[in-house]
Amino acid sequence: MPVICAETPTAELISAIQSAQNPDGGWGYTGRSSWTEPTAFALLALASGGSLSNPFLQGARWLEQTQRADGGWAPHTSVNISTWVTAPALLALLETDRARSLQSAVNWLLSQTGEESTLVDRIRRAVLGQRLEYGQETTGWPWLAGTAGWVMPTALSLLALEKAELRGRASGTRSRAQQGREFLLARICEDGGWNYGAFQALGYQANSYPDTTGMALLALHGSSSAKVKNAADLAEKQLPNCRSAQTLCWLRMGLAAQGRSPAGAVDCPRDRGKLLDLALVVLTRATEDGRARIWGAL
Repeated sequence: MPVICAETPTAELISAIQSAQNPDGGWGYTGRSSWTEPTAFALLALASGGSLSNPFLQGARWLEQTQRADGGWAPHTSVNISTWVTAPALLALLETDRARSLQSAVNWLLSQTGEESTLVDRIRRAVLGQRLEYGQETTGWPWLAGTAGWVMPTALSLLALEKAELRGRASGTRSRAQQGREFLLARICEDGGWNYGAFQALGYQANSYPDTTGMALLALHGSSSAKVKNAADLAEKQLPNCRSAQTLCWLRMGLAAQGRSPAGAVDCPRDRGKLLDLALVVLTRATEDGRARIWGAL
């Protein structure tokens, strides 16, 4: 296991996250160049304690300044298209009162759909004589606009829309959110968990992965589906075999969202230089301690 210090206080981890903040207000994965994903998760980690400190406010300003005109975010300022990172950015900014930024981000998410569920793609399949596989009629979110829906961007987009609705920052999102849930339920693999995308490819059944299984379980909190219960059972079996901090964190947060309580405290990553790992450890502890307001309705 890539962990060594379960006893490290969360306050110390938050201090390490604050120390890693770049002069421009954002955070990077490891270096001094700010990226949207680590900045969003760093902000969520800082907000998980309920205190919006100066580093949080500086990071929120960086996100606001890097939001694109279409309402979404690019992974980095050197990229000129909005992508899936809009979902974690919205989740983070929902801890603020930036109404203009929030509404345009919600609108961007609502405009996105997986290519496989569009009318154009269905016509293309019909012309080519390709059968529409089970679940392809459901609508998830893609990594990149105009491409197929995947589990991780769908799970995070679903959480962001739910949180926006709950915080009174959006309305009319419930239908789209329900489509996202149906997408996830239709993508369950034969073993009961989730792969990154489809449950099968080229006629072969796909294996599930712990991190995507955890993300889907987190997004499907409150579900009464027997499929979700079975997936949580699988997640408990996968937990002892986790070999990365991020995988461990997503799986434990997914289990917490389903009312499961794994034994022991979540440990810290050995490599303290990985900002995203530190942020996810803080978020996991908050989620398991019942302080999961950062995810919305948990």
